[in-house]
Order: sequence, then structure tokens, then C-alpha cells
Amino acid sequence: MYQHILSAVTDGVALITLNRPDNFNAFVETMNGELADAVKKAGKDPQVKVIVLTGAGKAFCSGQDLKDIKDKIGERNLGESVENRYNPMIKAICNCPKPVICRLNGVAAGAGCSLALACDMVIASDKAWLIEAFVHVGLVLDSGSSYFLPRMVGSKKAFEIAAMGTKLSAAEAVQLGLVNKVVPHEELDAATKQVTDYFVKAPAKAVSYIKKMLNQSLQADLDTMLQQEAYYQQLAGFSADYKEGITAFIEKRPPNFTGN
Repeated sequence: MYQHILSAVTDGVALITLNRPDNFNAFVETMNGELADAVKKAGKDPQVKVIVLTGAGKAFCSGQDLKDIKDKIGERNLGESVENRYNPMIKAICNCPKPVICRLNGVAAGAGCSLALACDMVIASDKAWLIEAFVHVGLVLDSGSSYFLPRMVGSKKAFEIAAMGTKLSAAEAVQLGLVNKVVPHEELDAATKQVTDYFVKAPAKAVSYIKKMLNQSLQADLDTMLQQEAYYQQLAGFSADYKEGITAFIEKRPPNFTGN
């Protein structure tokens, strides 16, 4: 049903793959909308517990396909492109009620880097690298990088990475807090599965509430978040998973969470 991505659900995991391997999975006109649509559908699918986002072939995503727009340079309104194509894609990931895991299999450049940073967790191959490449073609950060980057690495390091277009290896990225874990490339699938196995069995409502709370906290003060904690704890406290968690603890057995 999609032209530029693949989407499949297996055992509670929605795997969404950017599928232009010959072009390093660079974005073309309809590709952003396809990705946003796939994420939204997975977020609403009761069979899906966790979403994995990755790229086909050797790359994760090299950003905008510059060859696709070379005849329109100076004519396109890039602001409209960002608002209509890239912003909805990033919002779909951040607003998704389910965890979105980036399986970072290769280069993540420009909007591809932003895409990785928008995910809730990033499991990276040791062959992967990230670069905010916008400045190298005379452009500025977009697709959320101006929001994510300084919050992850601090303002001074963010300026260096963005204004100098610094290429970061996976090893450097994990030290800066841009990715969660780096593994040998041949172990990437196993490391990603370890994470998805956890979320398939995790209390889905609690995980969803945690994601919402942490996203809200980036723009809130302490009093607001104390109120939010009370609100979401009230909701979680009435869930079947909370009852199951307490019962399992008392009975000294693993909990069997259902997401209810």
C-alpha cells in the first residue's frame, strides 16, 4: 500500500522500513506522508505494542533526496515543505502512544538525523553515524532537530554539531546521549529484539503515560509536572496491569500484563 516504505506487524511489533536503499533511503515527495501514516496506523492498532523504525540496505536515512529537487532550487518554498511534509512526520512519532524504537543501521543525515532523534530509543550499529548536514548546503535545522539536539547535548555542543555539520560516529553519539546503545552491526537485530521483547510484555498504559509525561516535562515547570504525575498515577492506579503487577509481586511470579 506504500510506494517508498514497508510496514508489517509481527508478534506485537510494527516494523516500518524506509525502502529506497539505492538512494540511501532519502526522502522524496510522498515518502514523509507514508511514514507518518504508517506510524499513526500502528499507534492505533491494538495488536501493536511497539514500533521499530529502520532503513533498508546500508543506510538509515540520508535526509532529503537532493537529486529529486535539483531542478526546483530557488523556486520551492522550503518552509511549506517543512510544514507540510516533515513536521507531520515528526509529530506522528512524538504523539504516538506507543514506544518508537530507531534501529539505526547506517547513516542518518539531515532530516534522517532528526528522524532518529525523534524516536523514543535508538539502538545503533557500530557502523552507523549521524550528521546534521543542513549547514553544508546553506540550510538550517529542521524536522525537530532544533528542539531535540540542545535538550540532549546542551546548547554549546548543539551549536557545534549544527553550525559545523559535525559528523558523529555511533560511539560518539552514545557518549553524548543521542543514542541509547551501540552494538556490533551483526548484533543489531538481536539488540533491537531484546528491546522490543521487553515492550511487548510491558504494561502498555504505563509506558504510554510515561512517554506523554516526559514529553510534557520538556516545556513544563516542577509544579505542573507534580500535577501531571498525580493525574497519570491516578489513571495507572485504576488499570488492570497495576492490579496484576501487585498480585504478581506478592505471589513472587513474573507479571502477565495485558495493556488494560
